Amino acid sequence: MTTHWFSPPVPVKSEQGDLTHSASSAEAALKERLKWTKRGPQWNLAVRVCVLVISDEMEPEEARKAFLAAAEE
Repeated sequence: MTTHWFSPPVPVKSEQGDLTHSASSAEAALKERLKWTKRGPQWNLAVRVCVLVISDEMEPEEARKAFLAAAEE
């Protein structure tokens, strides 16, 4: 299975404390996103974009942008 890398990584603070996780691929972003309890419109879009990237229907940079927007939301 191909990993869909993007750069630079997106740093995200965990909801369980002061830990910061950096996602640098669509797969890692999707895995991290599924842990979030706050799920708004940007979260939904980011999940869909990551699935499309993993399916080779979009470029990895699109997953990075969507993950960043979801993290800011």
